[in-house]
Amino acid sequence: MWLVLLIVAAVVLTADLITKILAVALIEPGDPVEIIGDTVTFRLVRNSGAAFSMATGYTWILTIVALAVVVGIIRYSKRLGSVWWALGLGLVLGGALGNLIDRIFRAPGPLRGHVVDFMSVGWWPVFNIADSAVVCGAVLLVGLTLFGFEFDGTRTGKNAPPESEANEPGVQESKTSSTSSANERSEASDDGKRQEH
Repeated sequence: MWLVLLIVAAVVLTADLITKILAVALIEPGDPVEIIGDTVTFRLVRNSGAAFSMATGYTWILTIVALAVVVGIIRYSKRLGSVWWALGLGLVLGGALGNLIDRIFRAPGPLRGHVVDFMSVGWWPVFNIADSAVVCGAVLLVGLTLFGFEFDGTRTGKNAPPESEANEPGVQESKTSSTSSANERSEASDDGKRQEH
C-alpha cells in the first residue's frame, strides 16, 4: 500500500508545482483572471500562513509542523494495509510537500518562504492544489476513522466483519457432538449385525 501512497503524493506534488510555476509566470499580482465572472478567478497571492491564509505570520512554525507531518507519514507508511488510508495519506503528504517546498525555497528565505496561492472561489480564501489535497485527504482520513476502517486494513466497531461460524465455540462443540453421535450409531449397528450372524 505504501506504493499507492507514494504515487498519489507524487501526482499531487507534481500538479501543485506545475500550477504554481504557471501562476507566477502568467498572473500579475493585483490583476485577477476571471474564469466565471467574479465568483471563480485566478488571483496571485503570496501566503505566509497555513492553508487558506490562516495563521499568517507563523511561517517557521508551520514549516516545522509540515516537516513533522511528512516524517510521520513516511515512518508509518509501510504499516498500511488499506488502499483508502493510502489514498488519504498520499493526498496529505503530497500537499504538505508542495507547500513545504515553497516555504523552504521561495522568498523571503529558507523556512520563511511564502506559499503561492492562486485559486479563488467566491468568499473562500485563496488557495492552491496542495491546500485542496491536504483538506480532502484529512476529510477522508477522519471519515475512515469514524466508520471504523483502520490504517492496517482491519475494521472495528459496527463495521467489523462477523466472525465465521466455523470459529464459534458453540458451533464447534455442536459439530463434535454430532460426529460422536454418528460414530456411536455406526458402531452399534455394526455390533447388531455381528450378533445376528
